[in-house]
Amino acid sequence: MKFSDGYWRLREGVHAAYPQGVLDVETGPGTLTVHAPTHPVRHRGDLLKGPALTLTCTAPMPDVIAVRITHFAGGVERGPSFEIAHETYDAEVSCDDGEARLTSGALSVRFARTGPWRMDFEAAGHTLTSSGVKDTGIMETADGGHHLRERLALRVGTSVYGLGERFGPLVRNGQAVDIWNADGGTATEQAYKNIPFLLTDAGYGVFVDHPGRVSFEVGSEAVSRIQFSAEDQELTYYVIHGPTPKDILRRYTALTGRPALPPAWSFGLWLSTSFTTSYDEETVTGFVDGMAERALPLSVFHFDCFWMREYQWCDFTWDPRVFPDPAGMLRRLRERGLKISVWINPYIGQRSPLFAEGKAAGHLLKRPDGSVWQCDLWQPGMALVDFTSPAARAWYAAKLTALLDMGVDCFKTDFGERVPLDVVYADGSDPERMHNYYTHLYNRTVHEALSERRGEREAVVFARSATAGGQQYPVHWGGDCESTYEAMAESLRGGLSLGLSGFGFWSHDIGGFEGTPDPALFKRWIAFGLLSSHSRLHGSSSYRVPWLFDEESVEVLRHFTRLKLRLMPYLYEAARQAHTEGIPVMRAMVLEFPDDPGCAGLERQYMLGGDLLVAPVFDDEGEVTYYVPEGVWTHVPSGRTVRGPRWVRETHGFHSVPLLARPGAVIPFGAADDRPDTDWADGVTLRVYEPAAGRPVTVRVPRPDGTTAATFTVVRDGAVLRAEAAGTSAPWRLEVVGGPSAEAAAGTAVLTVPLPLSGGGLDLSSSGA
Repeated sequence: MKFSDGYWRLREGVHAAYPQGVLDVETGPGTLTVHAPTHPVRHRGDLLKGPALTLTCTAPMPDVIAVRITHFAGGVERGPSFEIAHETYDAEVSCDDGEARLTSGALSVRFARTGPWRMDFEAAGHTLTSSGVKDTGIMETADGGHHLRERLALRVGTSVYGLGERFGPLVRNGQAVDIWNADGGTATEQAYKNIPFLLTDAGYGVFVDHPGRVSFEVGSEAVSRIQFSAEDQELTYYVIHGPTPKDILRRYTALTGRPALPPAWSFGLWLSTSFTTSYDEETVTGFVDGMAERALPLSVFHFDCFWMREYQWCDFTWDPRVFPDPAGMLRRLRERGLKISVWINPYIGQRSPLFAEGKAAGHLLKRPDGSVWQCDLWQPGMALVDFTSPAARAWYAAKLTALLDMGVDCFKTDFGERVPLDVVYADGSDPERMHNYYTHLYNRTVHEALSERRGEREAVVFARSATAGGQQYPVHWGGDCESTYEAMAESLRGGLSLGLSGFGFWSHDIGGFEGTPDPALFKRWIAFGLLSSHSRLHGSSSYRVPWLFDEESVEVLRHFTRLKLRLMPYLYEAARQAHTEGIPVMRAMVLEFPDDPGCAGLERQYMLGGDLLVAPVFDDEGEVTYYVPEGVWTHVPSGRTVRGPRWVRETHGFHSVPLLARPGAVIPFGAADDRPDTDWADGVTLRVYEPAAGRPVTVRVPRPDGTTAATFTVVRDGAVLRAEAAGTSAPWRLEVVGGPSAEAAAGTAVLTVPLPLSGGGLDLSSSGA
């Protein structure tokens, strides 16, 4: 929210009160409390008036500092609140006449006790950011709103990222962002997944611990400040030290939760019936047969909304006119090795039998007068499940359990953004605070139902909306995009931004949702979709089976699906890193190369895991321009090399996309390309790209359950490459890309291959494909 009118004045009706300096300081074990009047204290008479602010600093874990700003402390605490992990940790506190300081690991917050108001956050002898005169404040607006605002210095050259899945420019500098979930598609400033967390490339991130509307002005209202505000009497935020962006994500997800590890089968190709298309078992079987006949590996079949009867979403009952034998159909599909997903949402239409059932039991969200809240903006007369009620959650989960027992494997948890404010929650939660948080309870309810019935390693949802902490319940997809190259680029920006906001897994509708892509766009989107963490063919009013576009689409889909399946040992290890560390599978370039200024604003390319660079093609003719960081990179399909740092311009056919291996990478390729959940260590090929002398590389090949099947250590020793295997008796292969290879029979623990005498890579100066 903007409060100022230029540099000197406030907007009409806005009244502000800012800390003028430190009056006194209280210290305790791991706690520093600063009292700050908002007017100068010249004599004792100035101590008789207010307002005054209290800032309380604590440390939930090393390298993280929490600051709570309080005006009036007498309010009634109404939920919800984010679930924050706190370690047993006492920060170091010191105070003298000149300063008060709290230190958490390498991070300190320092208050100047004399002179004008100033609060600095320091690490390694440097000031990361600071809040000075007229930065912290009470902002009262003409409509009676009481806002607490903080502004932190935005240093020269600092780029800001995150704040959820945002579809505009990846770098947030110059943007105004309201953290408020909305069902607005992918082409505007609205977003389905709003996260009050930002990350910088200057050694710190900021998480605002407020589940309701938080307004961010990032180098916009004040161009050298990161500003955030909320309408409340107390506001808590965390400054999180890195120093690297990866370190910041590790600590942020340690605070708010790390993603569950999705099952290996979920990384295969998903095929949907699409939204308003007509389908029955014959149609579904025809799609599955068509995929099999064309040797297109399929892992999951998804039934979208019309698996249920019209006007009765959700009643969790198969439409008997279309699916007379749903249990038999599901059995027949599962016998073909498929997993089954069905669409659900948290709304109950008035014609659904569950409406009367939920109303009678008190499971539906109510208005202040006790009536059920209803509207017509989706299903006629729809109501919302009140997920703050344990009984309502159990009721909803029981409906899902019945479907799981029938043969369903997972759920697409759509919607959850259109949450009203004129309501009363069962647990007394504040409606404004619950607006964004509602989706968290919704997706947690579904994910926990899956975990309880299928086991933790089999639980996966396909969710659209989220708030902070929602990363614990993957997977999330990008929402309703159009079938255009512009929307494809919007989707990528959204996914990279979400990854920089703590979410490890992300997908999107291949070909776009609204409209029907032309064959060229569809084929370009296939490459992007299969080189994402999760891959789904889905549309609104048209099918997405490739043979309806052209035969080349079939070939392109087969090529990239099989490539992804061979990459599964690499991808699932990246997934495990997302699960254990909070580092996303799809990574903005700045996450891997924070010290390369050329990577700061890159938003049309990304790293898939730590070692593969992907640059989707956003052009019918195949022209693409991308940036290569320092070192000799290798095109994975062709083995050609390019030396960075430099920009590269190429032209690619539909079977190709810039996919480059990082210098020194050792990438495990599985032997199977027909399904995602095989024994990846059996017959694995270790492809070594531009190995550097004396730098051992450890490659962990996981099992589909997330445990380790084999560990390989690869090191270049002069003109010889040596690989040692541990934990496996299966055959494996060592291959130097552009050089020799060697086969290891079952039980072989050590392989060596000679390296070419020339060494090094070729610096390409041409732009061919």
